[in-house]
Amino acid sequence: MRQHKSRQIHVQIHLIDIRNMLQSMGKEIESFPLPDIQEEYDTSIGVTREIFEESTIELNVEDTYLSDSLNSDQRAAYDEIMSAIDRDEGGVFFVDGPGGTGKTFLYRALLAMVRGQKKIAIATATSGVAASIMPGGRTAHSRFKIPLGIDDGGFCSFTKQSGTAKLLQSASLIIWDEASMTKRQAVKALDNSMRDVMSRPDLPFGGKTVVFGGDFRQVLPVVRKGSRAQIINSSLRRSYLWDSMRHLKLVRNMRAHSDPWFAEYLLRIGDSKEETNRDGEVRLPDEICVSRTGKDTDLDTLIDNTFPSLDANTSDPDYITSRAILSTRNDCVDRINLKMISRFQGDEMVYHSFDCAVDDPHNYYPPEFLNTLTPNGLPPHVLKLKINCPVILLRNIDPANGLCNGTRLVVRGFQRNVIDAEIVLGQHAGKRIFLPRIPLCPSDDEMFPFQFKRKQFPIRLSFAMTVNKAQGQTIPNVGIYLPEPVFSHGQLYVALSRSTARKNVKILAVPDAGNKKRNSDDSKKKSSTNNEIVFNLSEIYF
Repeated sequence: MRQHKSRQIHVQIHLIDIRNMLQSMGKEIESFPLPDIQEEYDTSIGVTREIFEESTIELNVEDTYLSDSLNSDQRAAYDEIMSAIDRDEGGVFFVDGPGGTGKTFLYRALLAMVRGQKKIAIATATSGVAASIMPGGRTAHSRFKIPLGIDDGGFCSFTKQSGTAKLLQSASLIIWDEASMTKRQAVKALDNSMRDVMSRPDLPFGGKTVVFGGDFRQVLPVVRKGSRAQIINSSLRRSYLWDSMRHLKLVRNMRAHSDPWFAEYLLRIGDSKEETNRDGEVRLPDEICVSRTGKDTDLDTLIDNTFPSLDANTSDPDYITSRAILSTRNDCVDRINLKMISRFQGDEMVYHSFDCAVDDPHNYYPPEFLNTLTPNGLPPHVLKLKINCPVILLRNIDPANGLCNGTRLVVRGFQRNVIDAEIVLGQHAGKRIFLPRIPLCPSDDEMFPFQFKRKQFPIRLSFAMTVNKAQGQTIPNVGIYLPEPVFSHGQLYVALSRSTARKNVKILAVPDAGNKKRNSDDSKKKSSTNNEIVFNLSEIYF
């Protein structure tokens, strides 16, 4: 009898785990032929899934002491935000700080304090990478159900009776990091929805305490084929909410505190105050540049500088995740990753995708053609992996358990239809997970004249990544590959500011065709940051 009771408890525990995983993916256990969950074993009865998930986030003991280590700027911001929470009067804040000034450190201190008081604090970020380094972090679009193609006057896609609405009503603090990367329309949609669910249409975000954070020196919102004016106009700085925000500034660079010259140089780059030549180029310090010979081996030199003694460190996750090569284009990133996986020790496993064009009965788009396509945000047709190689997740699989777009993992094993991987950064570091093949479609419906679908593991190699993907991370050792001019606001600044000191940065800048006529020693030390493209910061800043 005792053995039967024990087995029944284990069955119920596993059923509850299965239900929670299905719910995190938007599905219900009732849709599957499984035994019923008995109420006596279910601690979440009467509580919405969203509130249950947030209220059961494990509190990191170390984070509870972070408030004692805040610098003066962080302390002033912390006290003002906590005062608004304690008085339950609400308020909208924007924490402005250059990369490395400790915005994430501040968020973690706030989250630990609020959650330690048994209150609900919601942690979100525009990018999955930034979200993954906050305890309980989720992408803002995932948490708030923000439609991808949002327009002015839009709302989030949750209803007033939904679990998401109840979560927002219960929250004492909402954090949205990297808000400078998001379109103002997405923030407006959350504001519209919160005014509605809180039944307080006259107050921003329905009177809740909401903390935005970011750095307008960094990458701005992506506007497909947008002009300079359109990109600036899409930023949060142009929102009607901007004037109702209390602006809190962080100025002390904690990431590069050991190298004051580097911290000041980063600010000059970010503020567009670094001296330029007549072609709008800035000169990079000699000590951070890779000597350029004009040969294909230049890229190998950059790799050797960023990943020294690779063969001796392939099984060390700290080595693998503390360095990366950043570039501005996906094709450059793919080329570097292929070079790296060929250097990486171990047996290679190759996974091919299954590609199709939806509603193509006449086979106008054969698989052979579709296999050659690699749309932005999708894994490649040919995915080459080795044990211990680093990868990055491309979709929100199970955000509550750390599997969101941008999560960094290390491959631990292969099966025919499953990849065994380990989360290596953030709150869920050390957790082993299994990734299946899933059907994927490009987020941009206008990319092709047909609907493209690829069934593949939702990962890419991450020895190298785009500058945009790296925003929000600290990467102690950074290589930067610039085969052409930087084409987007803030990309050079973001790439440089990921690191902690100039001795940990190496740049390979290849001059464009116009520069090749100049003295090679002169041009090899110059960034391709063009002032006509890197917008005047005064147009978007405070």
